[in-house]
Amino acid sequence: MGDRISSFSRIRPALFGALLDRYPLILMAKIYTRTGDDGTTGLGGGRRVGKDSLRVEAYGTVDELNSHLGVARTADLDPAVDEALDRIQNDLFHLGSDLAFPAVDRQAAAVDPVEESHVEWLERLIDRLAGELTPLENFILPGGSPGAARLHLARTVCRRAERLVVALESEEQGLRSTIRFLNRLSDALFVMARYENWQKRVADVLWKPRS
Repeated sequence: MGDRISSFSRIRPALFGALLDRYPLILMAKIYTRTGDDGTTGLGGGRRVGKDSLRVEAYGTVDELNSHLGVARTADLDPAVDEALDRIQNDLFHLGSDLAFPAVDRQAAAVDPVEESHVEWLERLIDRLAGELTPLENFILPGGSPGAARLHLARTVCRRAERLVVALESEEQGLRSTIRFLNRLSDALFVMARYENWQKRVADVLWKPRS
């Protein structure tokens, strides 16, 4: 833990405010600060907004997604899936920090944004895993092995995060790459869930249309 705190201490100081509410242990010994007792939270750049604001809802949902991926990784996932999720969790940490900065503060803070290269990496991952699966001939339901079920749950949270960022983009520009990343990530999680079932020799749960 000490090494992790030391490494985080080298993050640009402008990021600290954005990370404080979600990851207080990297910055201070105390868990509570009392600064949010009035229903507000600090954004990157220092301004405070209500905890029910669209921006907070968006990056909070990204944090929720990351937590679901952490739970999924406790399910003894296939190494190829687990390795991919390790990178994805780190990318989501950056993405959430980026969302915590309003556009007017983002450039001055030199936040590392999600870029097209991140989207392309997800597309290569999807192609590689899907290439080992049989083509779908029917819709499937969330379920199967424990790991696949958790990945399907994470996929639905990812879709919700995407919808929130789309809504946020109506208030400010510059979030196209973030939307593309979340859109592609939900596809990747779907494929990873199928791949996990295949590796565990568990059949996907097929949707049964009414006759």
